[in-house]
Amino acid sequence: MRNAMFDVDVLIVGSGPVGATCARLLVDEGGLSVLMVDAGPQLSERAGEHVRNLPEEVRLAAQVAAQGPTPFRYPVPSMPERAGAALTGDYRLEHLVRPGTHLPNGEQWGELPAAACSTNVGGMGAHWTCACPTPAEGEAIEFIPAAQMQAALAKARELLQVTTAAYPDTPVSQRLRERLGSAFAEFTAKGRPVQRMPLACSTDLSQRRWSGSDTILGEMAEESGRPERFEIRHNTACLQLIVRHDHVVGAQLLDRTTGTQYRVDAKTVIVAADALRTPQLLWASGIRPEALGRYLNDQPQVVHAVRLDADACGINQAGADPTVGVYWVPYDQQHHPFHGQVMQMEACPVALTDDAQANVEHIVAMGWFCCKQDIRAQDRVRFSETEKDFLGLPAMTLDYSLTERDLQQVGAARDLLQRAGRALGQPLGETPLMLPPGSSLHYQGTTRMGEVDDGTSVCDDRGKVWGMRNLYVAGNGVIPTPTACNPTLTSVALAVRACERIQQELRR
Repeated sequence: MRNAMFDVDVLIVGSGPVGATCARLLVDEGGLSVLMVDAGPQLSERAGEHVRNLPEEVRLAAQVAAQGPTPFRYPVPSMPERAGAALTGDYRLEHLVRPGTHLPNGEQWGELPAAACSTNVGGMGAHWTCACPTPAEGEAIEFIPAAQMQAALAKARELLQVTTAAYPDTPVSQRLRERLGSAFAEFTAKGRPVQRMPLACSTDLSQRRWSGSDTILGEMAEESGRPERFEIRHNTACLQLIVRHDHVVGAQLLDRTTGTQYRVDAKTVIVAADALRTPQLLWASGIRPEALGRYLNDQPQVVHAVRLDADACGINQAGADPTVGVYWVPYDQQHHPFHGQVMQMEACPVALTDDAQANVEHIVAMGWFCCKQDIRAQDRVRFSETEKDFLGLPAMTLDYSLTERDLQQVGAARDLLQRAGRALGQPLGETPLMLPPGSSLHYQGTTRMGEVDDGTSVCDDRGKVWGMRNLYVAGNGVIPTPTACNPTLTSVALAVRACERIQQELRR
């Protein structure tokens, strides 16, 4: 490691796609000195690389290393096992978490039992499905001018290397898309038909390289390629922000390898940990606006699987390619307030039953994400004044429940999944299954942005914390609206907007 930075322009806490976006833009475009810290280890030579790009044994070891307080190999629960846990409340560890993630306190807690984190350089960006759908009317943040948001989304796609051509568009995939399109014609808006899913992925001939934080960082992800004004410190936890009056002057850091604590000073601080640990750090630092940790928003997730009808999907045609890729049934506020994904099993984050797993070539998994209908202040993360988590930060508890309207949405999603299954072939299982609450990993709202400082938001539309001169929050937690689509693209776009403001302020 080069000479360590102890006085920087910008300190970034968290190294996921949003933190990486801030680092890339502030170093490359702003010419600023940036220190990024992450409490977890670096999993590969390139900082923040997606584990799906690694050889199998390396990938398995990397997933275990990312699991914070539970560094051991998990069994992979099947769809029925996860759904059974949701029905019976049998929330054992093996029913809740996916490899590479962990429950924040290392054990089952609160009323969002499957809520999980990853503790590693790259954050959840080392493990995500890379789906990057564009938010629609109804999901958009109304107080951000549409033209500004579209420009930020375009920059986010560029940084994440989003494409709709990650998988080849074969006759089989075309037929599958046609059948889905016909089944959902009355639900999809003009201009947003059933289509190939935009994925954060680059392709070289037949090989796919999935985007992680390293994709965004570019040469800054390499030890040899980092400019002198940028440094990543792994296994480095931020224990507290040091506050004077209305600004943050620095942070108290912990080197988890040596146990040494030390201070770093910064002109601006960005906390981009995740939607659970960003409010946790603010709370630990005595920064406690009324809305902090409140308005927690998760997306109820319903799943199903189907064995494709060979004749209907053209699989039996001579030379047909069985690859079907990932498809998107877009959100429509009036007719289809859901985000639908249809994906081949390679891209699916949950497993089938043992019998079906043995022959997955012509099986696709389907997942419908629901909008939470009632976003309420009482759905929240609470922090203990006395108990600590494995990093020494305030332990968390979640107060969260689905309302009657939320459950009605889940029922409607089940009906739509059955429609999709009938269009494609033979469904596996009698009915679509709801996964345990928190399984989406799409938590939002806990540091939500607002148009004015009225006690219902934590920051303004650029992520600047109300009442603080130089503190910003970023990530899924700032999204204030009910959404069904995967939030990463939106969060990266909002980080682009935050960096524009930070550059302007530091120039002044």
